[in-house]
Amino acid sequence: MSEGNVAADQLLLYIERIERLEEEKKGIGDDIKDVYLEAKSTGYDAKIMRQIVRLRKMPAHDRQEMEAVLQTYLSALGMD
Repeated sequence: MSEGNVAADQLLLYIERIERLEEEKKGIGDDIKDVYLEAKSTGYDAKIMRQIVRLRKMPAHDRQEMEAVLQTYLSALGMD
């Protein structure tokens, strides 16, 4: 077997793995969407829930810094 065929076979394996993972990612994305829809149907605000999920991913220091800057901007605009 030539070296070119081995490289092509390996490349194909990588591509197929990526395709499978992309399909799994799509399935997980659909599952997450379903959870938000379920929460919305029971009266929760999905947009706010998304913000909370995003904030929970942030380190506490970064979140506090962001909130301080937000408060500064709101004050500057007279929205506090």
